Amino acid sequence: MEQRAIITLTSDFGYKDPFVGIMKGVILSINPLATVVDITHGIRPQNILEAAFAIETGFKSFPHKTIHIVVVDPGVGSNRRPILVATDYHYFIGPDNGVFSRIYSSSESFSVINVTAEHYFLPQRSSTFHGRDIFAPVAAWLSKGISISKFGDPVYQYMDLPIPVTLNPSQKVLEGEVIYIDHFGNIVTNITQQKIDDLYRSNQNSKLRILLKNREASLKEYYSEAGDKELYSLINSFGYLEFFVNSANASSVFDIKVGEKVFVTAT
Repeated sequence: MEQRAIITLTSDFGYKDPFVGIMKGVILSINPLATVVDITHGIRPQNILEAAFAIETGFKSFPHKTIHIVVVDPGVGSNRRPILVATDYHYFIGPDNGVFSRIYSSSESFSVINVTAEHYFLPQRSSTFHGRDIFAPVAAWLSKGISISKFGDPVYQYMDLPIPVTLNPSQKVLEGEVIYIDHFGNIVTNITQQKIDDLYRSNQNSKLRILLKNREASLKEYYSEAGDKELYSLINSFGYLEFFVNSANASSVFDIKVGEKVFVTAT
């Protein structure tokens, strides 16, 4: 691995406190040639599933062999393990609490290392800031070319949270759910464009209806195509079905939360 490696940071630390800057300082103290990039620090506090979605959609834009640190860690200081996940093209470092569940489900092959080599940690460690004391230095040493085998041993049992899947209750119905609400209040579901296309191909003489909380949302190509403040839908830049209100917060306007059921029907 070249020393000019890229290391990304994703956390629920927010932007008020110095935690993110401290992690960057640790990384650069070990490898001054590293490039450190923020994906986001706006994950809702302790929201592991939100972080899992953010890293799944975020990491794909980075070059092969990028190292991704994710620190959303309500179990910090407990006996949960620090892990290093190596896929064919990227590395992921963080707590073994399910935050990499979407990486597991979307990767053709991967290995999970229980990080136990404490000489790659900071010498003085706290029980509340493993982002600084463990994850940042491990990523920095990895970026300098240390083999993943040096950090610990592979494990085959790790926290893998259930990822909501799209269901087909019948040939004419897709059932999904809201999995993420972005900064603008747009509502992201787990229904992909591919699933909708498959439903349409199976029901070519039918009209597709998209429903959320018993409200039909017409499908648009882009946000400003909607001329009023009703609920509409589109396929977003990640290929997922999304609901929106033009120039407004759809989640607030229609009181929609993560977990709400979504239906696409052929009628």
